[in-house]
Amino acid sequence: MTNGTGNGNGGDGKGSDGPTKDPQADSPRDQDAREARELALSIANVALDVKALNVEIIDVRGKVDYSDYVVVMSGRSDRQVAALARNIEQKLDHDGVRCIGIEGMPQATWLLMDYGDVIVHIFHQDTRGYYDLESLWIDAARVTVDDPDDDPARSGSDRVRD
Repeated sequence: MTNGTGNGNGGDGKGSDGPTKDPQADSPRDQDAREARELALSIANVALDVKALNVEIIDVRGKVDYSDYVVVMSGRSDRQVAALARNIEQKLDHDGVRCIGIEGMPQATWLLMDYGDVIVHIFHQDTRGYYDLESLWIDAARVTVDDPDDDPARSGSDRVRD
């Protein structure tokens, strides 16, 4: 026996396939990618606050399977390299973001900080050119990072652009 509509879908005659999906709703992967980008931008801003050199954000989504963004920067000395790592870790820790691991201490000529979807490489300026990590992802998109030393009129809140 049927419900009188002949389609067996509860009697509304419309054949609904369930709730419709909001076309503007993000998938979990899109949300993760946006959060990773925001984290990379936060890291770049903290680094610029403590005078990092040549900060670059590389979008490696779809190019590597271990990260979405790579942030590369330099310091003038091993002490500055270590200070950059400490400041980044402290600021993000204060914001509730934990570093999974740090490699390269105590020599501090090349430090790697693992934040999951964001990997941070902090080089002594003399070491960075030798390894030339940026050339590994020469075809990857870059997120523009403005150096505040290039334009003293800029405020600290708008140094990193999309």
